[in-house]
Amino acid sequence: MTEDGLPFFVYGTLLPGERNHDRFLTGRVRGQCPAVLPGALLYHGPGYPYAVEGPGAVRGALVTAAPGAYGELLAVLDELEGYLGPGHPRNLYERVARPVVPRPDGPDGLYVPDGPHRAGDRADPARPVRAWVYLAGAAVTRSLRTGGTPVPGGDWLARHPRPGPGVP
Repeated sequence: MTEDGLPFFVYGTLLPGERNHDRFLTGRVRGQCPAVLPGALLYHGPGYPYAVEGPGAVRGALVTAAPGAYGELLAVLDELEGYLGPGHPRNLYERVARPVVPRPDGPDGLYVPDGPHRAGDRADPARPVRAWVYLAGAAVTRSLRTGGTPVPGGDWLARHPRPGPGVP
């Protein structure tokens, strides 16, 4: 499979309800599904998380670009994530293709829109989906491995209680 047109696995501030979701994803994606990235650990960063390869799993969402929006979505996410190109020494994150496991049992988990699926289709939780994932760049990964703070359970949304509606 070519890596052109892959869905994206998001796990931090791009998740629904987080500060970058509406700004960067609304109007650019046609669907999302809860998912898990196996073989990764999640660490706290300065207001956003970093995923690194390791013995664990990270919870997040699989999102697919809206028709005609793939190039724009890829460009805005690369810029947001500080991705300058494969292996660039100043990458904050490295964009890599990894298998991600859909979790259609979640509240938003109706489908994984990769290929010819339509809204309302159910994801196959037994079938991993190849997706773009932004993992911490090399320098950041070294720093996290020596002194980073892991996010328990690999779930950014569970890191602290979220306020209810109307609560600042």
